Amino acid sequence: MATSTPIHFTGDPEADAFLGESKLALMIGFVLDQQVTVQKAFSSPLELSKRLGGLDANRIADMDTAELEEVFREKPALHRFPANMARRTQEFCAAIASEYDGDAARVWTEARDGADLERRLLALPGIGEMKARTLVGVIAKRLGVRPNGWEEFAPTWNSLGDVDSPEALLEYQAAKRAHKAALRAQQSA
Repeated sequence: MATSTPIHFTGDPEADAFLGESKLALMIGFVLDQQVTVQKAFSSPLELSKRLGGLDANRIADMDTAELEEVFREKPALHRFPANMARRTQEFCAAIASEYDGDAARVWTEARDGADLERRLLALPGIGEMKARTLVGVIAKRLGVRPNGWEEFAPTWNSLGDVDSPEALLEYQAAKRAHKAALRAQQSA
């Protein structure tokens, strides 16, 4: 199901709109979502698109790795670890190119059911169990794609799938910080 509804993960209206328009951008944001803020991870696909003159999984997969690393390093860097994340993004795009003809949305539009969707997500480089669960929630709640049984594979906790506005993003991040602080306090007690 196509959508142009903004995905409110960045706080930047242009980047949020791009995430809603480009399923590849949304997925690359998830690949980049580690050791940087949610805003940085999900705003970087728009910047990558600007630097490359468009976002295309086949093109990124076929790029010289060193060239892509330079694109990621260009100031401001697209990630805290630009070379590593350029390689991960390229590996991810190679899988999208070879398995889905470059169309990231096919990961979910062709899923038979929730179990198949989870399997497809977990098979992608850069997508682990937590990201796969969160993606199921985002795909169902933000994109409206709900294969039979998706609920079994979606998070049972507040996740990015529940973020439907800039205010909800701030609430999500505040709750996440509070949860991490509580875990640290529990571990030091």
